[in-house]
Amino acid sequence: MSPKEIVQKFYKSDALIDSEVMKDFIHPEIVLDWNSSKGFIQMNYDSIINLAAELNKAYVRSKVRISHIVAENDLISVRYSHFVKTIENPREEMLLAHFIAIWQIKDNKLYRGYQMSQIS
Repeated sequence: MSPKEIVQKFYKSDALIDSEVMKDFIHPEIVLDWNSSKGFIQMNYDSIINLAAELNKAYVRSKVRISHIVAENDLISVRYSHFVKTIENPREEMLLAHFIAIWQIKDNKLYRGYQMSQIS
């Protein structure tokens, strides 16, 4: 599978709200530098797994709509919008945030990430 296909498969999966699925996609030595509208955080394997588990408590469904994806060797840039359905209202899809991320792939897993997001 190409690095671009790995990233596409990641965002089409339930990894963002399912920690068990997330484990299939992320490298044990992953580092994610995330600049959000609330500030900067750096995440490692455990914190990413914990975030997916926390999101699972609030959302019953997660969907990513990719608008742009560009690949160069092991680096993939992706621009997407993340939609969710809440436990309280599972019929209504809600835009959570807009994202742009650059991923480096190592050993067929997400290894190094740089991400920016803005809450909708």
